[in-house]
Amino acid sequence: MKPHTLSVLVENRPGVLSRVTGLFSRRGFNIESLAVGTCEEPDMSRITIVVIGDDAKIEQVMKQLHKLIDVIKVSDLTENERVERELALIKVNAEPGTSRAEIMQIASIFRAQIIDVGSKSVILQVIGDTQKIDALEKLLRQYGVKELVRTGRIGILRGTKMVKSEK
Repeated sequence: MKPHTLSVLVENRPGVLSRVTGLFSRRGFNIESLAVGTCEEPDMSRITIVVIGDDAKIEQVMKQLHKLIDVIKVSDLTENERVERELALIKVNAEPGTSRAEIMQIASIFRAQIIDVGSKSVILQVIGDTQKIDALEKLLRQYGVKELVRTGRIGILRGTKMVKSEK
């Protein structure tokens, strides 16, 4: 079983997200990552869902998603060339002095930005693939991660391919 990145184009209406995620829970799937927002069409939203399962089960879930009234298009991006990103905000213990300088150096290596500095903590913002964010988090754990917030993965196909409605 492997992670699948699904792009689900839906009508931008109340309750749609609940119906989509409810389908996954009824089928016994745990959603690894979920991101949703409006897209290039103002009356539509794009839901990016990362779920782990074998190809046959994912195909079955996709067929069930297509049956939902407000779902316009469902695509599995997994086997296509794509760009995926995630955003994380990480609040780290950072006493003035050595640890703060070390954290700033680690942030620089990962191209993370320090977006807030407090008397005993710093907040970093990092954008990248899941592995990059996992690696940064692991390095920062030694200083004490006070809070961690991740957006969930989003993805888009490379080149001229698109996940778009046929409207």
